[in-house]
Amino acid sequence: MMAASLLRRDKKTTAAHLKADLNRTDNSTGLRQLQELLDAVLNPEKPAADTEALDWCKCLIAGGEGFEEFCKTVRSYDNATLCGLVWTANFVAYRCRTCGISPCMSLCAECFNNGDHTGHDFNMFRSQAGGACDCGDSNVMRESGFCRRHRLRTGENVPSIPRDLLLMSEMVLPRFILCIIQYLRDGYIEPDSSTERDLQKVLQQLEPQISFLEELTKMGGAMRTVLTKILTNQQTFKELSMGQEENLYAKKNYDKYLSALKNSGLVSVEEKAQGATADVSVGAEGGAGAMVLLGTTAPGSPDESSKEEDQDAGQSVGQRKRVKLSSSTKDPSIIESLKHKCFLEELLFWTIKYEFPQKMVTFLLNMLPDQDYKITFTKTFVQHYAFIMKTLMKSHESDTMSNRIVHISVQLFSNEELARHVTEECQLLDIMVTVLLYMMESCLIKSELQDEENSRHVVVNCSEALLKNNTYWPLVSDFINILSHQSVAKKFLEDHSLLMLWMSFVSFFQGMNLNKRELNEHVEFESQTYYAAFAAELEACAQPMWGLLTHCKVKETQEYTKTVVRYCLETLQIWFDAIGFIDEPAPNQVTFHLPLHRYYAMFLSKAIKCQGLDLDSLLPDQEMLMKIMVHPLQIQACLSEIHSNMWVRNGLQIKGQAMTYVQSHFCNSMIDPDIYLLQVCASRLDPDYFISSVFERFKVVDLLTMASQHQNAVLDSEQERPMLEGALTFLVILTSLRVHLGMTDDEILRAEMVSQLCMNDRTHSALLDLIPENPNPKSGIVPGSCSFEEMLSAVADFKAPVFEPGGSMQQGMYTPKAEVWEKEFDPIMVVLRTVYRRDVQSAMDRYSAFLKQSGIHTGNPWPPYKERTPLHPCYKGLIKLLHCKTLHIVIFTLLYKIWMDHQNMSEHVLCMVLYLIELGLDNQVQDNKEDEEPCIEEHCHDSWFPGTNLLSNLHHVINFVRVRVPETAPEVKRETPPSTSTEASSYGQNLREAQVFSLVAERRRKFQEIINRSNTEAAQVVRPKSSSTRWVPPGSHPQLVTEILEIRESMLSLLIKLHQKLSSKQNSLSASWLEDMDTSRHAHGDGITAIERILTKAATRSCQIKRSIQDICGKVCPPVPPKKNSPTDKKAMDKEERRQRARERQQKLLAEFASRQKSFMETAMDVESPDTEAAMDLGASEVMESEVLYDCVICGQSGPSTEDRPTGLVVLLQASSVLGHRCKNKEAKKLPTSDEEHIYPADTCGVAHDVRLTLMQRFFKDSSCLQSVSIGWDGGVYVQTCGHTLHIDCHKSYMESLRNDQVLQGFSVDKGEFTCPLCRQFANSVLPCRPGRSTEAGAWHTPTNKKMCVLVKEVEDLQEKLGLFPTESNLSKEMELVIKDIKNTTQKKYMDYGKNPGSPDNDFLFMYSVARTNLELELVHRGGNLCCGGASAAAKRSCLNQLFHVLAMHMRLYSIDSAYNPWSKLTQITQSREADSFDEERPEVPMLFRDVPSLLIIFVLTMPQPLRKEHFSCVVKMLYNLQFTQALAALSTKFSPEERQAWSTSGALKKNAANAEKSFEALLSHVISELSKDKTVYKVNIEETSMLSSSVWSPQSIEFSLQQFCLPFLRLSCLLQHHLYGDNLTGCLEEEEFSSLAVCLGLLPSAPQPSNTVHSASCLEWAVSAFDLVTQWCAEVTGLSQMQAEQSLTLLVQDPQWAAPRLLQLPDNYNIIFQYYHRKACTACKKVPKDPALCLVCGAFVCLKGVCCKQQGICECVLHSQHCGAATGIFLLINASVIIIIRGHRFCLWGSVYLDAHGEEDRDLRRGKPLFLCEERYRVLEQQWVSHTFDHINKRWGPHYNGL
Repeated sequence: MMAASLLRRDKKTTAAHLKADLNRTDNSTGLRQLQELLDAVLNPEKPAADTEALDWCKCLIAGGEGFEEFCKTVRSYDNATLCGLVWTANFVAYRCRTCGISPCMSLCAECFNNGDHTGHDFNMFRSQAGGACDCGDSNVMRESGFCRRHRLRTGENVPSIPRDLLLMSEMVLPRFILCIIQYLRDGYIEPDSSTERDLQKVLQQLEPQISFLEELTKMGGAMRTVLTKILTNQQTFKELSMGQEENLYAKKNYDKYLSALKNSGLVSVEEKAQGATADVSVGAEGGAGAMVLLGTTAPGSPDESSKEEDQDAGQSVGQRKRVKLSSSTKDPSIIESLKHKCFLEELLFWTIKYEFPQKMVTFLLNMLPDQDYKITFTKTFVQHYAFIMKTLMKSHESDTMSNRIVHISVQLFSNEELARHVTEECQLLDIMVTVLLYMMESCLIKSELQDEENSRHVVVNCSEALLKNNTYWPLVSDFINILSHQSVAKKFLEDHSLLMLWMSFVSFFQGMNLNKRELNEHVEFESQTYYAAFAAELEACAQPMWGLLTHCKVKETQEYTKTVVRYCLETLQIWFDAIGFIDEPAPNQVTFHLPLHRYYAMFLSKAIKCQGLDLDSLLPDQEMLMKIMVHPLQIQACLSEIHSNMWVRNGLQIKGQAMTYVQSHFCNSMIDPDIYLLQVCASRLDPDYFISSVFERFKVVDLLTMASQHQNAVLDSEQERPMLEGALTFLVILTSLRVHLGMTDDEILRAEMVSQLCMNDRTHSALLDLIPENPNPKSGIVPGSCSFEEMLSAVADFKAPVFEPGGSMQQGMYTPKAEVWEKEFDPIMVVLRTVYRRDVQSAMDRYSAFLKQSGIHTGNPWPPYKERTPLHPCYKGLIKLLHCKTLHIVIFTLLYKIWMDHQNMSEHVLCMVLYLIELGLDNQVQDNKEDEEPCIEEHCHDSWFPGTNLLSNLHHVINFVRVRVPETAPEVKRETPPSTSTEASSYGQNLREAQVFSLVAERRRKFQEIINRSNTEAAQVVRPKSSSTRWVPPGSHPQLVTEILEIRESMLSLLIKLHQKLSSKQNSLSASWLEDMDTSRHAHGDGITAIERILTKAATRSCQIKRSIQDICGKVCPPVPPKKNSPTDKKAMDKEERRQRARERQQKLLAEFASRQKSFMETAMDVESPDTEAAMDLGASEVMESEVLYDCVICGQSGPSTEDRPTGLVVLLQASSVLGHRCKNKEAKKLPTSDEEHIYPADTCGVAHDVRLTLMQRFFKDSSCLQSVSIGWDGGVYVQTCGHTLHIDCHKSYMESLRNDQVLQGFSVDKGEFTCPLCRQFANSVLPCRPGRSTEAGAWHTPTNKKMCVLVKEVEDLQEKLGLFPTESNLSKEMELVIKDIKNTTQKKYMDYGKNPGSPDNDFLFMYSVARTNLELELVHRGGNLCCGGASAAAKRSCLNQLFHVLAMHMRLYSIDSAYNPWSKLTQITQSREADSFDEERPEVPMLFRDVPSLLIIFVLTMPQPLRKEHFSCVVKMLYNLQFTQALAALSTKFSPEERQAWSTSGALKKNAANAEKSFEALLSHVISELSKDKTVYKVNIEETSMLSSSVWSPQSIEFSLQQFCLPFLRLSCLLQHHLYGDNLTGCLEEEEFSSLAVCLGLLPSAPQPSNTVHSASCLEWAVSAFDLVTQWCAEVTGLSQMQAEQSLTLLVQDPQWAAPRLLQLPDNYNIIFQYYHRKACTACKKVPKDPALCLVCGAFVCLKGVCCKQQGICECVLHSQHCGAATGIFLLINASVIIIIRGHRFCLWGSVYLDAHGEEDRDLRRGKPLFLCEERYRVLEQQWVSHTFDHINKRWGPHYNGL
């Protein structure tokens, strides 16, 4: 009852009251009250969503004060020295390899930025599974890397905590945690039950409670200690877990928990009952191979316990998927169900059951900084390990769950101390291995390798989800992690039963994913299981192996290695028995997965290299070696078969496997150990046996005959050559590769690096990726990584990132140094490491390019021969391969066949044969035992050669050879030899000694011998003879006959003859050539060089050979091609020759074509480089000829543009706001990177013009306003061309064909887009060319001597002429269409500035603004002035002349009402009209407020075309007067009143001088006095001017500012004149620009002497009295009654000067941008965007692809690009560091302007290395933006569908 009354009271007071009670010495009442209150509050029968309970807990814990204050107080007692911040997936963290002890070390951004890591090897990364910050944990990282906060041992100076502060927490929290657990018990439903299982719902309701626990952990060390006590106290758990007796709910709740526990062991309860009887003793009969340790029970046997059944149990394994674990593993806790002793254990249990909810994981991890908790939690985690795995296998969300598991385990197992502790106390290793075994057993199938029916071996099934989805990943990852700790690894290596278990685990992968060659039809379904297989071998077998190997580096660890090697051999033997292997592999089968072989190989290699063990002590007997060699050799042969297209019917995936096998991440766990193992076998087995095995495996035995024809039973003839090349290349690799045979780590690294760089130039990151590192990811570093950079700088030069003018951006690349090409290029290593065959070719091409360039060799070089590092003494036996008769016979046969031009020989075969000879010469066998055993030689069949030494065999002459040939072969039809008796007798004798050579028979015999020698029962091994029938070709072939060939050659003589053949000279080697040999030039060259090199080497090694060479060279005669060459052979020869010739012809053609194309590209595509060649300026050419002719690039005809069939220019119209983004300041604005910095857009050109127009529209007549300004600063239309022309009707049919073309184009034909048919430049319209009339050309240009007043009148009359409507013609129609295109290019809002949209005035304004925009942009492209003169790159793209004609034709439709014609105001003194009649209308804009360049364009466009030049000049002169007067007025407002007074008086005196009208003083004083009539004009800014004008205005400074004010007008006029009349622009210095332009425009007589400086006033030429006109203009301003002075002043002081447009200035280090923006909230939706982006033009921060900021279905980036850049946007993607360009409806990835220290981009920040701004790239980006060339330079465009 008491509880009820307490519940009603205020929570805070109750809490305070209870706390006081509990603090008394006798606190029993308090305790009772609290318990009752908690019973009432924390009642788990209430719904969890009710937060009342949570509020009570908060109040009670705080003990009466506010919860926030309580948190602060507790935090002040925080004694934690670790950061321990826990993060979830996608969080950005850092890893510093310099500071990390464990490779998994990670830091949060705050700790990283507060520590000092300058110069360290660190990177930023996005967490995949989540993690925790290790700052402050000296087990994981070095203390030097701690941040400022965690460096101080905070623990020492924290005051001890008052007892009563956490008293209430200790009382309340156990009940609170229990409550959560009860909710979890209640909510859980087994996955297999029928009801819909919604675990998420339960978790959502518990969200606030778990969050509250999380909050508590963040209060620091003090609170964590309390929580630890509660969570780990077994007593509390006992008392609370079952609930009180009488509470029914609690009892039911507890039962639910028990039933959930039931199946938490590996063996479920039911299985246990049966399994008890079948407890088989370990190591039963050894029959089941890998199953030895897993007592297998046959499910079908009636009497489960019978021992006899067990021997056959292995048989049933294949059919049955599941294999039960015997309960004889060490630790029963793995098998049994769990038992819990504290809250922590049950909490973890439910965390697992609910599949690791993120909040729970975070809570459990947040507690880790507490040491006691860490230990208990780790033990608990280990105890639940098997259960975790069971849950994981059942889970549907295994990916998410895997990540969460690793999130926890990586925090626990990375700490060596902890890992060792758990290994010792909780059998962690046993648990892990058993669990892995158990897991893999769920997906075993019978192996089909070798003997399909009787195989007893089982392998994992790679198509199971478990392997396909990498579900085993978390377990393997943990296992690798703990093996990285030396103490743990040693325990593993010492525990023999564990090793044995592990070997049986590895054998599950031995032979998985078996490929069977399809012989008839293509497979229907290409399985992709090989991904799973390779991943599984790498992760589950190889990486643990590398982990163990890192601890076997020193002599002291010898024993470990011996043990592993012993177990490997045992397991291999078991495997051979299980698959029923004897001596021959099954045909047409290959598996790439032999982890047992590879374990054996790698431990062998380590033992010899690091531990000084003797090889022979670790090797098995010969018979076992022969078996071990078979499967790796099978893989090498199959690689060759796959590349010879023998496996095509198996689909692409088999090629994928062959590539993966040699790929950089796999090669040193796969191909390298295999080759090494074969090298070991070769060094210990009989060399003849080994060599013949190789040729038999490669199926080329039948080819090795002296006969010109043969039959191959197993290969098609087109496969023979590649297979032979493969076999020889393999032998060369086998005998020359030294990776495991004595190279040091540094030499290996160097060789790997050189081979990768020789294939292609590489970026730093690609190189790091391509060099096979020691693949244990936990070792994190390349062997000798310290020397990676040093090695790189030793072998390669860095090529800084460059730009081609075409715009493709290169990254920083490393390229081999010259001496590397010269001395270190090793084609053999390249062949071994290439994934794609084309890389070998690429390396050879680069090599020959180098030789050509350095002048060493010009022809087609052969792969160079490279000297090898000496062999380790253990492997000396390998050299015997090069000195065995079988190989010499093969070499002899092949040399002969090549010399005789037999089919299927190739240059590559010869190259490899020579390589083998040279290797043999370089590696002599030391001990000559040949003399000791002559007896054996006799009965050998191979009396081919006397001994085995290559040197002595080289000059041994072979006379006759007996061959088996088909009857049809040319050899058969020989005439009998001449019958002179001597010859006849010798012939008969030869028959007896003719050599026969049969590899197969030989190999069989050898095998027999070895087996008999090893005294096993030969009977069971020898195959029935029938197996040799394979070599007897089927009867359909012609019969084989034995023939005898006369040869009489030695290897030497054949070499010399081949030399002649290659150099196609008879006696190419004179008898004395050896003496005058210069050996230095032998290193590089072609086959001729190679043969010379070999002969020289042989001669220096043996005098006898030297003599033989001289003999042969002396008497050699040209090889008469033997008559045996059948006609077909002859044909083949001709065919080959013809083919060669055709190939050469083709090459020539291609080269010619390429050069033509190149020259075209250079002329046409000059997008960027400003060339001085004459521009394609059509304007200029029009004047010269009588009629302009155009070439149509579609139909190829040339002709004039006519009214009926107009020609047009290919143009691209695009809206542009580049001009509007100009500022006054030359410096670019800075991108803000902190909250204090901002960008103010108000000072841009676009805004200034908007303000001006709005202000005018307030006071003046609309139509007049619209003629006094230009628009188009924002959203103006820019027109550019590639310079090519086409007939408009041709263009239409071209568009039609594009529309019907189904190919996906990067542009939209419906929007009128296309690419120029000639240069492929992007375009979207055609601008018609005006038919050129030549008649007026003369008159047009004649210099005039008419008086000014006459010209003024003429101009006026011209303006009066009404526009004659052009006759309706094709041309005029097209012109109208283009105008429509131009209007559609930009948005509506950029065209309607008038009060009534759509009015003619509006249209008029838009039209002349288009002209203005294009002129202004051309100026910007020319650098903002006309000093450089001449034709610029921009001029090439300009089509202003045509554009003007089109606009003019359109604007002639509007006439200007003569009453308002500005011309009259410019040139006449008008009588002031009666004011009253115009009262109701607003006044017109005063002349002084008008924009002069706009007036110029209006005049030119509205007068009849073509305009005579004299009239143009007249217009310019009149307008200059106005511009000058505006300059004076603007200037006068800047004076202080005193100065104004002074200038006014001094100028007044000059008014009466003769040239007063041309003196600025007189005019200035006049302007001042006129404007002063209205008192207000100068009043406004008295304060301001007095502030400004501390400097006094001198005549010079006034003159300078007047010139600056007038320059923009002069520049535009000049440019316009250049385009209309083709006048040349002359270059000049910047100081002289004004005078040069004035002369050009005719304002000044021809060039003035530099001595007399030009006065701007001297250019004035007035039509009427200057002073009267100025008075009139000023009066318009002073007469404005209703306008305030400030406003009229604003309009008066217009400054026409703008700086060039710039993108924002970016910080040098990318991290500054990233840290500020990647967490910044979007201004629109207030959320942190998933993909934040920045506009580089204005700095706006936008959400890329964000649905949050969509408007009318358009995403924010696209919207912004429309507002800010009139549909052109440049955005930096914060999370990817790349820039994307949006242009209209398309977008492209531009690349990155931030590069790392090696000049590479880091797209998506995958590598996370520090990035720095690349100024050149940024300039290129800005350049493309300003010059509007994004469309032309970037190639990969795609539609964005408004989704960016």
